[in-house]
Amino acid sequence: MTATYAVKTPPQHGRWTDFLDVWRAADDIDVFAAAWNFDHFYPLVGDTDGPCLEGWTMLAALAQATTRLRIGTMVNGMHYRHPAVTANMAATVDIISGGRLSLGLGAGWNEQESSAYGIELGTVKGRLDRFEEGVACIVGLLTQEHTDFQGQYFTLSNARCEPKPVQRPHPPIVIGGSGRTRTLAVAVRYAQQWDGAFSKDPQSWRELSAVLDEHCARIGRDPATIERSIHLPWTPDDEPGALAERAATFVAAGVDQVIFSMRGPYRADLLEPLAQAIVNTAG
Repeated sequence: MTATYAVKTPPQHGRWTDFLDVWRAADDIDVFAAAWNFDHFYPLVGDTDGPCLEGWTMLAALAQATTRLRIGTMVNGMHYRHPAVTANMAATVDIISGGRLSLGLGAGWNEQESSAYGIELGTVKGRLDRFEEGVACIVGLLTQEHTDFQGQYFTLSNARCEPKPVQRPHPPIVIGGSGRTRTLAVAVRYAQQWDGAFSKDPQSWRELSAVLDEHCARIGRDPATIERSIHLPWTPDDEPGALAERAATFVAAGVDQVIFSMRGPYRADLLEPLAQAIVNTAG
């Protein structure tokens, strides 16, 4: 598989018009195959009292502003919304985008915003139990006419999600996280893509990817059916050539998609130099 490249605009400390300009620019540059935002309500870097746009409503607008890019929110915290709400949102955005949604899902981890809003986060075990139940509910709702589910955290009774998404059986599920025992096992069971987030170096990523392969072997899944991605932080001061070369080291290690996660100020004019550097490095 030839590696792909994506842009991520965490919607923190920035203006809507700047995010919009970046996504429109990425949509016009073939080097970039996808664009992502995130699912948080507080900024994750800098002043956490600063501005942060909501990811899903932003994503629906960006679906209308683009025509080619695959789009998604990397990744959605399961505890923020009932999985039936997430499933209906995903189906709607997939329809709006003409079948370009990738559905990012994670267990959730942000204690600050969860506590501020009175949203129960729970223990690590509880988060993972809830996450696994939630993914099962979402897959059922997106693929079945009626879904029944009885778990510790969620109950569905003759539940419907209509209309169904454009992509069948459902938009590709992207599970993010590095938990070797539970998160990677859920990824192997349900996901079409696993995201290793901000891996510190290719060797560390390769070791985690090998654990994913072990989970695949346990259930008889072909590991090649799971696309693998990582994030690289990207500031306006980063030299495009150096950033492209760093991306190439992860591609050589087996990464399928490199996601360049921007740090503000968000500038559309940064995309073309990076795209050219990627092309030059790939040679």
